[in-house]
Amino acid sequence: MMARRKKGSDHENLERWLLTYADLITLLLAFFIVMYSMSQLDAKKFGKMSQALSGVLKGGTLAIKKGDDIGAEPGKGVLQVGALKSIGEKIEKTFTSRGENRLVNTEMTERGLVIHIMETALFKEGSAKLEARAKMILNIVAENIAGLPNHIRVEGHTDNKPINTYQYPSNWELSSARATQVVRYLSDNHGLAPDMISALGYGEYRPIKPNNSAENRAQNRRVDIVVLTMDMTQTEPKSNLYDQSG
Repeated sequence: MMARRKKGSDHENLERWLLTYADLITLLLAFFIVMYSMSQLDAKKFGKMSQALSGVLKGGTLAIKKGDDIGAEPGKGVLQVGALKSIGEKIEKTFTSRGENRLVNTEMTERGLVIHIMETALFKEGSAKLEARAKMILNIVAENIAGLPNHIRVEGHTDNKPINTYQYPSNWELSSARATQVVRYLSDNHGLAPDMISALGYGEYRPIKPNNSAENRAQNRRVDIVVLTMDMTQTEPKSNLYDQSG
């Protein structure tokens, strides 16, 4: 005569089956979410998501950090890009209403918001002294970027016309001096934290147009104020300032 199964054992086996089924449904849901998002992922994001999915299949959890927005472009989060784009549009609208849109324009890049300011809006040719109009233009820009947690790079650019003066032996010195003047003005007059802003001089080596006409060379002579994305900001060296008074 066969032994009768215990009711408690049957109940326990049923619970195990339900748990297994629930785990399977959860895994399938995670899998389809990942598959849906893959159509917009770049290679870097694909690798992150593959690792996350692998963790799920091994009994872990699917965790997507806030900075790893699905479908975002490399190095950028959806929210931060949207905010920076809005700032750029506001700046352009301000200068367009003043009839000075040819002097200042913006664009979104992988690095963040780039504010292009033409040389004629800031300096005289061959000079790194800010003109009166330059301060007005920088005031408007500062009103829109002051207080942001993003790191800001100020980059000086020239055309390929050589310069060889006592003060500026080459375009390196001129572009660096111009970037430094803008940094000092923004820091001294608008409170931009010195450890969150930096100056770079690229000379003639980062043109946005071929140096084959007077108009193109004029566009290459510029200062770019780059508001880095938060991802890029986190790669900047951290300040080591500390109180040495005691």
